[in-house]
Amino acid sequence: MAADLPAPVRRLVGLLAVTAAATVVVDLLNWWYAPDRDVGVAVRSGWALLRAFGFLVLIRQVRRGRAGARPFGLILAVTTVFALGRLVVPRSGVPPLPGVAGFGLLAGLCLAVVWLLYRSPAVGAQLTRHPPRLVRDGRRLTWREAPPRRPPVAAWLLVARVSAFTYPPLMLVPALVSIGVLLDGRLVATPAVVAWIAVATATSWLVLLVSFFMLRGRRWARWLLVLVSLGVLAVDLPLCWWLLGVDGLVRDGAPLVVAVALAFYGVWRAGRAERGREATGTEPA
Repeated sequence: MAADLPAPVRRLVGLLAVTAAATVVVDLLNWWYAPDRDVGVAVRSGWALLRAFGFLVLIRQVRRGRAGARPFGLILAVTTVFALGRLVVPRSGVPPLPGVAGFGLLAGLCLAVVWLLYRSPAVGAQLTRHPPRLVRDGRRLTWREAPPRRPPVAAWLLVARVSAFTYPPLMLVPALVSIGVLLDGRLVATPAVVAWIAVATATSWLVLLVSFFMLRGRRWARWLLVLVSLGVLAVDLPLCWWLLGVDGLVRDGAPLVVAVALAFYGVWRAGRAERGREATGTEPA
């Protein structure tokens, strides 16, 4: 029940609900004031609108006390700002004032969400539960919360993992936007668009496999994640520039660069923390 939650956690849940509603309102404002409602605007608007559902999922994670709510909330907040920010600025002219005001409000809400997730002691104490699983209790099996059998996972590795999970959708959005280029007569680019979508789909499975081993303490998986991230940039950025121009490179390439940077930072921080524990001989918290 909501009444059983600490006051800071209830405030976070309310803030997430407001942020989800603001995401819908700002996206609709951007659509209303968009001078050209083409395929690109439709795809990017739809992707931004899905963020509202992401905040509802985050509310469920917070209420259930899931430890993964922190990295999920961080990535969701950052990519939401980028997803709606690229809709505010038109290809030419000055951005409409309602869109700019709505974007500023949403950016402030996302900042407040991240602050509560990472700076509130009460929220941190709430987000410590593990997902339920089958546990042998004597001669019977019970479905209850239990810590995983694997060693504790560094919090920054979770950030890297969640960041990597955003690679496929961040690649699919510009790939789908480029379908409008094909409709405009550049059919010669069809193989590139098909390959783009195929690489994005394959990336989702590759990231899932890499993260599986990464969370189980395989350090080689971290280096593999770095290589996958560099490969994603090597595919996505040139195609954004070729098919969507400089405008598409900024709108669709920048969010992917930020996601990769967060993944790199998470891997680096996790490694640094492990080296510090090895030097002092302490165990992970």
